[in-house]
Amino acid sequence: MTTTTREVHLVARPEGRPAPACFELVASELPEPGPGEVLVRNIAMSVDPYMRPRMDDRPSYVPPYQLHHALDGGAVGLIEASQVPHLPAGTAVAHGKGWREHALVHGDQVRVLSTGDVPLSYHLGLLGGPGLTAYAGLRDVAEFIAGDTVYVSGGAGAVGSLVGQFARLMGASRVVGSAGSSKKVTHMIDDLGFDAAFNHREDDLLGELQRLAPGGVDVYFDNVGGDHLAAALHVMNDGGRVAMCGAISTYDDRSDPTFHGDLFQVIARRLTLRGFISTDHAAVRPEFEARVREWLASGDLVYRETVEHGLEQAAHAFTSLLGGANVGKMVVRLADDPTETSETELPT
Repeated sequence: MTTTTREVHLVARPEGRPAPACFELVASELPEPGPGEVLVRNIAMSVDPYMRPRMDDRPSYVPPYQLHHALDGGAVGLIEASQVPHLPAGTAVAHGKGWREHALVHGDQVRVLSTGDVPLSYHLGLLGGPGLTAYAGLRDVAEFIAGDTVYVSGGAGAVGSLVGQFARLMGASRVVGSAGSSKKVTHMIDDLGFDAAFNHREDDLLGELQRLAPGGVDVYFDNVGGDHLAAALHVMNDGGRVAMCGAISTYDDRSDPTFHGDLFQVIARRLTLRGFISTDHAAVRPEFEARVREWLASGDLVYRETVEHGLEQAAHAFTSLLGGANVGKMVVRLADDPTETSETELPT
């Protein structure tokens, strides 16, 4: 028997910010799982900034999306049918075939999830790629040590909101964040425990960094690139480290990508700038998950989701994310989570 489902296709390469016409909701039929395969009913899917460069036909660390094919990305769901003995029906899994209501996935391409302690969607953010990115980027890439002053751009987003909290919980002397609205600034200070934050759309980047980090910055966790990176170079302490995670300020810009910052500061201040991808740090996952679960259970860690409902809202959720509409992780709920109970939702 086949499964009738729906998926989102990319049907046009965007010029700047993706428009609704770039996406199409398409009905499809999936066959029964073959040997080694499982059929997953997706409960929630992720939209993430890295998806925007994939919509252009140019090389990156992941292949570009193909036109008139289903998009992909992180998703969590429950197995409905299986040809893999150790993955029976009902197993909760994470996988890479989002942007669709059902997915046919090879058994070696899913990660089994625990259920009952947190909602499944948390495995797309806090316990998923963004969480691992924040933890590994801070610990391994930026080589954070207790007492560091940390600045994180995009500090209210999926990654940045966790970077700031992880730094605080690991003993940072000061945590400063930037975001694109006064509401997010208040959230970072009042809810997430940042020592200071500012609105980069209204305030002078360099001036605010000099004011809010008067002793300089030891670690800059860069989610934005462009002017944010240029300003950060001028406030870094000697021997400072920059973890280069993303450059969302440039993703919709098809003009000259030349960096307009004073790179001599890298020499003068003996800085380390290091780009990274979270999948290179999979070995850290057991330690990362254990610490995050401990912080979450104790109430020391705050986690937020911005949720859209239904596959028809996936494209809107994605473009809203690029415009900064999210607080915390943006997810799209595709179905009710049957593993979620009244006890599952931990206080945030």
